[in-house]
Amino acid sequence: MKQTSFEVLLDLAIKEDLAETGDVTSRAIFEDDLVLARLHSKDTGILAGTDYFCRVFQRIDPSTKVEFLFSDGDSLRPGDIVAELRGKTLSILTAERIALNFIGYLSGIATVTHEFSSLQRGKTRILDTRKTLPGYRELAKYAVSVGGGTNHRMGLYDMVMIKDNHIDAAGSIQRAVSLVREKWGTEFRIEVECRTADEVREALKAGADIIMLDNMDPETAATCLKLGDGKAAFEASGDMSLEKIAPYMEIGLDYISVGKLTHSVKNFDFSLKIAGPEE
Repeated sequence: MKQTSFEVLLDLAIKEDLAETGDVTSRAIFEDDLVLARLHSKDTGILAGTDYFCRVFQRIDPSTKVEFLFSDGDSLRPGDIVAELRGKTLSILTAERIALNFIGYLSGIATVTHEFSSLQRGKTRILDTRKTLPGYRELAKYAVSVGGGTNHRMGLYDMVMIKDNHIDAAGSIQRAVSLVREKWGTEFRIEVECRTADEVREALKAGADIIMLDNMDPETAATCLKLGDGKAAFEASGDMSLEKIAPYMEIGLDYISVGKLTHSVKNFDFSLKIAGPEE
């Protein structure tokens, strides 16, 4: 049976952390001691990755019990007890860092996505991008959805996006779109990256489904949007930040793509603390 991306990542994480020897510190100190441990939030934001957290502990020791007091998508504050764990001290400490790495990374993505999505206006939706760590795309895009964002294409295989290099190498937008239609017909939506109003006109004439306005200021983007007249969806892109994005929300775009949702994530800070022996 084919492994999921998470299972592949988990295998790698266990191998790099435990190798053949395991947790030499905990193995020397503990045997069958049973404890209660608690997962604490040390940050403010959105929880994501509870299932992945649980699956780490299940892989290390299926007898470990994990009970979450919050669900994915819930808001957390510093001091919140997020989950309780019961099981062998050795097992909990062995799995601790691997599990924290997953839930911290995914909650960080959900948190920053929530900050952007809270600025959404009208029909405009925040999109993620393919700017993800290798192997983590499925997980990262899940966390984006938890934070209120919308997933763009998963990879190069599920949607056509004709970008500047495609256009420059093909010779024109019209030729690039025509070659795609000749190859795939209407099997895939076609998005075309446009750098100028003239390129927008050419992409619309060629029959693009989505127009990406690349690094345009809000005024130019608004002008280009009027050219569409409902013939295509419009997306704005270009190093969007929380400070920069507000005026783009006001002009009636369909989408705004934000690379920093996944490419420069601030880890959400959790700690796992032993609370005492489990009776």
